[in-house]
Amino acid sequence: MTRSMQRVAEAVANDPAGCAALTVTGLAELTGTSEATVVRTARLLGYPGYRDLRLALAGLAAQQQSGRAPAITTDIAVDDPIADVVAKLAYDEQQTLADTAAGLDTVQLTAAVTAAAAARRIDVYGVGASGLVAQDLTQKLLRIGLIAHAHSDPHLAVTNAVQLRAGDVAIAITHSGSTGDVIEPLRVAFEHGATTVAITGRPDGAVTQYADHVLTTSTARESELRPAAMSSRTSQLLVVDCLFVGVAQRTYDRAAEALAASYEALAHRHRR
Repeated sequence: MTRSMQRVAEAVANDPAGCAALTVTGLAELTGTSEATVVRTARLLGYPGYRDLRLALAGLAAQQQSGRAPAITTDIAVDDPIADVVAKLAYDEQQTLADTAAGLDTVQLTAAVTAAAAARRIDVYGVGASGLVAQDLTQKLLRIGLIAHAHSDPHLAVTNAVQLRAGDVAIAITHSGSTGDVIEPLRVAFEHGATTVAITGRPDGAVTQYADHVLTTSTARESELRPAAMSSRTSQLLVVDCLFVGVAQRTYDRAAEALAASYEALAHRHRR
């Protein structure tokens, strides 16, 4: 750092709250430097610009007042080093998981686990990123001996939903809560007497009107380089993992036997 840049750095280190309230011009005047020097200092400290440095200072000030860890509030920039990308994504995903865990209704989760553990058949509906989560859940359920199918094709989803009845379970995964291709098969399953579960980021979304049980996921920040599908997938995977583990606990003897059988059947594929 040049001597003038050092003055800027010392100012923000000594009074993060005060500097967070200043414009770039105000900080330049306070430190006897130029606006360009302030911006260069911010970039040298690892921020895309002064706006991002101000956000970080505000977070640091809040942390000093509350004693909690500071929030990383800057979005991923096009020119971010890959190390910063890793740090920002890791922090965002940690926050998404923590928020989802804190907001998850364990009474609703327990009811969904109870229904799934006793189900004759489990159908899971999801499209796009939510479809990948649906496949993840059904793959795990199959490994512990349950009959489970993931449907991302809306026609096949409705065709299969028609076959459901009391004692079966239908699970819809939709971050927005308004995905028509997911709502329609859940409605059909609901009308045919199946126990229905909605995993959604919108507890007031349209999908919940056909859900016996609602499991809510966190709604994280969306940015140009971090679409909503990334954060929703993270929170959805936590919820389906909780659901799966709960079912495995309820069906432990059968699950253990099925897992052992699948390991044995696939073992030769993992040997040289």
